[in-house]
Amino acid sequence: MSIICGVPLLECVYCLACARWAWKRCLHTAGHDSETWGLATAEEFEPVPRLCRYILAVYEEDLRHPLFEPPGGYGINPDWLILRKTYENTQGHAPPYILYLDHDHADIVLAIRGLNLAKESDYQVLLDNKLGKKKFDGGYVHNGLLKAAGWVLEAECDILKELVEKHPNYTLTFAGHSLGSGVAAMLALVVVRHHDKLGNIDRRRIRCYAIAPARCMSLNLAVRYADVINSVVLQDDFLPRTATPLEDIFKSVFCLPCLLCMRCMRDTCIPEEKMLRDPRRLYAPGRLYHIVERKPFRLGRFPPVVRTAVPVDGRFEHIVLSCNATSDHAIIWIEREARRAMDLMLEKDWIMEIPAKQRMERQETLAREHSEEHKAALQRAVTLSVPHAYLPSRYGTFDEHEDGDNSHKSTGESSVGSSGKSKTKVSWNELIERLFEKDESGLMLLKESHRDD
Repeated sequence: MSIICGVPLLECVYCLACARWAWKRCLHTAGHDSETWGLATAEEFEPVPRLCRYILAVYEEDLRHPLFEPPGGYGINPDWLILRKTYENTQGHAPPYILYLDHDHADIVLAIRGLNLAKESDYQVLLDNKLGKKKFDGGYVHNGLLKAAGWVLEAECDILKELVEKHPNYTLTFAGHSLGSGVAAMLALVVVRHHDKLGNIDRRRIRCYAIAPARCMSLNLAVRYADVINSVVLQDDFLPRTATPLEDIFKSVFCLPCLLCMRCMRDTCIPEEKMLRDPRRLYAPGRLYHIVERKPFRLGRFPPVVRTAVPVDGRFEHIVLSCNATSDHAIIWIEREARRAMDLMLEKDWIMEIPAKQRMERQETLAREHSEEHKAALQRAVTLSVPHAYLPSRYGTFDEHEDGDNSHKSTGESSVGSSGKSKTKVSWNELIERLFEKDESGLMLLKESHRDD
């Protein structure tokens, strides 16, 4: 009898708990995710609107006669376009992309388009993954995106190396949107690890801008490569906040709202400390830039504000219940709002009339602040016991702690020792598949190829 009397009490407690959860979820807005972050400056945010236009240019069949040109144009000189790859060229191994030599900004840009809902090959790239399936550099990454990056590097390695060596003062930038953002982030990871394959390019010359990024790497990698990778998120964009694995989302398309609701409730009930200690959990990569343009309980759009940080905890962990969650993922809206934000930054700088000398000093100060913020993020990751997180050595490198370190050193020594010989026969895909999983056969294969040469 006493048990039966206690059932209504349990029901009341359950209803109150659900009401509290729903109330917190409804009050949680995108602005809460970055309310403690600092404001971005015009110098660091300048490439974002330009790279968004380059990504939009990938959708055009003929840049000399564009059909979908945004206001102000793409900002691309067709004569400087090195190559353009379509689905027919990539054969479904990777999304279409362009390689552009930007002389105006001293930049070599590889821009990758986003997901094509009508292409089965794009879904195959997303579905080629399971939680904890692929290890890379002491962490976990999305297997399908890593394979796509390996294919792109295998196809364009020679021309990228030629451009990097021909223009030693140019930066090498990988940019992508949505699906392409994950491929671009994987490209940056692989090139940084195998910089000798591109003429020993310095890490400081390599950049990546992931627009509306997919969660594609574990937390330790996301923080460690924050000096190379930059992620741009517009207000309520759902993809960087969706902890549900991408492959589960597209497998459950017929019950997607139910799946997201269940995962949202599950992630809300799990303590964040427990989520941080899961080494397989994937996150949005690198330094985060959050464009905030709407305020809660107010209609319309406000002048956009860009906030930036290298967070460890509170890294877009909750889905925002918003009718703009999907529209904020569109590259057209991101380009428009990024351009508006950039114009406001430039207008403020023009009003302040900053002299050239002080502007250069501010850029040096900004670089120093970013470096200190990156080190602080690494320290916090170690403090929070994030799996495989560690501080760099006193020489500023991570090589002392990386998995497969001996393989990495042997690779560099073999490359130097065979500089006067023919190129190695080992492909990017073989290096990715074997070298980073503690597979000794990868190292033996690399040594045998140099011995054969």
